Amino acid sequence: MRLLPGLTGLILTLLRKLLFLWVRTDVIGGSREALELDPDKPVCYVLQYSSMSSRLVLEQEVERAGLPSARAPLPIHKGTDRSFFFLYRRTGGLFSRRQTPKLTPRMRQIVELGVEDPTLDIQIVPVSLFWGRSPDKAKSLVKLLLSDTWSVAGRLQKFLIILVHGRNTYVQFSKPISLSAVVDEYRDNNEQATRKLARILRTHFRRVRQAVLGPDLSHRRTLVEGLVRTPAVRDAIRETARRDDIPPEKVRLKARKYADEIAANMSIVTIRVMEGLLSWLWNRIYNGIAVNNIEVAQDVAQDNAVIYVPCHRSHIDYLLLSYVLYKNGLMPPHIAAGINLNMPIVGPILRRGGAFFMRRSFKDNPLYATVFNEYLHVMFSKGYSVEYFVEGGRSRTGRMLQPRPGMLAMTVRSYLRDHHKPIVFVPVYIGYEKVMEGRSYLGELRGKKKQKENIFALFKTVKTLRNSFGRVAVNFGKAIPLSDVLDETHPSWRQEAYDHEYRPAWLSKTVKCLSARVASGINASVAVNPIGMTATVLLSTERLAMDEVQLSRLMDEYAGLLKAHPYADTITLPEGDGKSWIDYCESMGLVNRQPQKLGDIISLEGNNAILMTYYRNNIQHLFALPSLIACLFENNTSLTREKVVSLSSIVYPYLQSELFLQYQPDQVGEVIDQWIDALVDHGMLRVDEALICRPEEGTEPMLRLRALSRCIIQTLERYHIAIAVLRKYGSGKINAAELEEQSTQMAERMSILFGLNAPEFFDKSLFRNFIANLQENEVVTTDEAGQLCYSEGLDEVAEDARLVLSVEKRQAIQQVTMLGV
Repeated sequence: MRLLPGLTGLILTLLRKLLFLWVRTDVIGGSREALELDPDKPVCYVLQYSSMSSRLVLEQEVERAGLPSARAPLPIHKGTDRSFFFLYRRTGGLFSRRQTPKLTPRMRQIVELGVEDPTLDIQIVPVSLFWGRSPDKAKSLVKLLLSDTWSVAGRLQKFLIILVHGRNTYVQFSKPISLSAVVDEYRDNNEQATRKLARILRTHFRRVRQAVLGPDLSHRRTLVEGLVRTPAVRDAIRETARRDDIPPEKVRLKARKYADEIAANMSIVTIRVMEGLLSWLWNRIYNGIAVNNIEVAQDVAQDNAVIYVPCHRSHIDYLLLSYVLYKNGLMPPHIAAGINLNMPIVGPILRRGGAFFMRRSFKDNPLYATVFNEYLHVMFSKGYSVEYFVEGGRSRTGRMLQPRPGMLAMTVRSYLRDHHKPIVFVPVYIGYEKVMEGRSYLGELRGKKKQKENIFALFKTVKTLRNSFGRVAVNFGKAIPLSDVLDETHPSWRQEAYDHEYRPAWLSKTVKCLSARVASGINASVAVNPIGMTATVLLSTERLAMDEVQLSRLMDEYAGLLKAHPYADTITLPEGDGKSWIDYCESMGLVNRQPQKLGDIISLEGNNAILMTYYRNNIQHLFALPSLIACLFENNTSLTREKVVSLSSIVYPYLQSELFLQYQPDQVGEVIDQWIDALVDHGMLRVDEALICRPEEGTEPMLRLRALSRCIIQTLERYHIAIAVLRKYGSGKINAAELEEQSTQMAERMSILFGLNAPEFFDKSLFRNFIANLQENEVVTTDEAGQLCYSEGLDEVAEDARLVLSVEKRQAIQQVTMLGV
């Protein structure tokens, strides 16, 4: 009798080895650490459907990972002869019709063991397996046979699937389910306990399948035709025909053309080809891709329609995020792409990779706007994952741009119409040590005409500068459920009725709140790298040069501040120390070394001096508050703690709006208090009875404090320029547009006169945002003629600048504004 089990084990081992001569797997969660297994409790694995091939893959991956064996009997009294079971068994023969799967006897046996013994707790580990991870249906019979979709494959179909897709097999181990916790309430009823465990496992496998494969997709042609038949589009067709005196049939054809122009055509073949090409490309141009907090996306993707909202720094963003998600077991999202990318050859490839195309403006074309809105509504209501950039375009300065409300407003309105499928936003920070388009950004910031965005220009850049882009970080931030934002801004939203035309009065408030949450969520997930740290310190020097030892020490100090007072638990810091970061930047060609007998000097020269402001701006918000505190001691040897908190709190709303800081104004006083203590602990400030004092002039601590102040001082100078121009003209004598233009010209003049290597110093959009915030905070009002009016309160704000800005800078701003006016 002992011979039979041994022979069976030998046969299974042989079959497993034969199978893995062909099969190649990508495994997620297959480790003790990821599963958080309790070593004192038995482990039993569960697969959804009875399958010999699935069993062999399970046994192989468990053995590779050093996990508790799946082949060995459960180490318990009256245990089963192996440590895994199938949830369902198949019915029907090889060629006979398949029937509804039924629960397996072994699954029922496991439940009985748990019911009979209250002291027994088995860790049930669900294991999901996908052959090929196909996301679509197709008309081709061959493709239907050879795709792992939502349908249950028969034995012949499974054989063909393995034959074609076995080298692209995906295995996901999920965290264990406690058998004892499941059956506790049904100790006297085996059947109810069995049904409960089956329901939990069935729901789990369905959620994992949706996260990996995406929703069960219909054919694109059906989708396009369906859009034209929706009530909203039919109404828009009738209205357009009436308004423009065009036959309805012609308008209907135009609407269908719009739908065809917009809709994605996701293809598994394209996704697989692009995965291979992108793997080659990333290895070619990057030194690695670091992915952090991917668990956030993996968790929310199982029950929600996920909207990925990354920062937009490069054309590579589109490809990189989809690649990272696919490699980590998630369906690539449908991506909102500008119509300018819908070019010959490139456009169809992007469309098959999940891109849907949108025009830059919907104005004066309500028919197009309606078709696009309905397309988005289909995406969200069916649970597709979507990606779009709230900034609209790529950031040329390295800062987070002001979010554009269009896509966010469409998303909110769609959710109000149909909120049975929860929508969750996932902020994503994509950080480059060297952005591909850096040189073209440099030209644009110097006034060169913006190049037309196209993929060909991007790959021309790759060809010229390959193998010099360092590492990339993809950090996922904390998820933002849309329902939470709605509850916060309009608690009664669930009780109201909405249709496709309804735009509630409170929509703009909700979209503004959502925009701020998304933007601050992206910034709270920033990846700090050696380039950003080096840029932050070197750009704080007057001549963009510093002794190597001193530079290294300052960077270590800054990194210590970020560790002592973490901005958020989703940010990541670089490994190593200041010395290794300098060496790394030198190897990347971003800093110069001048050998000296008394110590080498590290400097920024030429284009790098401006280019490094881009990388400094990536992380500027992390140092905003400590730098603001340091600025207060530029002209003051001591201040009371209350004065420091008060002055910082006055400036904070403007910094928050510009840099998307995560603290609310009513929280910031406590945060500033904590930063004061952190600076005291690091020796940059000291406490003398009731006063906060700066270090002695000429000392090392004073040098560090002054360097820290320069992280944000130019932002404060820009604010002072706008206020100085406004006060020079006088109350009621200039409108917002004129103030924006005059302030921009003054800032550009100062930038030339004082050699400021920071193009964002005279960025018109930053002045526009500051002026809007002055109005929002009622420091400035607008009269009937549209002119800006102010009270004595503005004079008080200008007077407070005396405590922050140096005498030289205040006099220079005054002189420049007088000349300009």
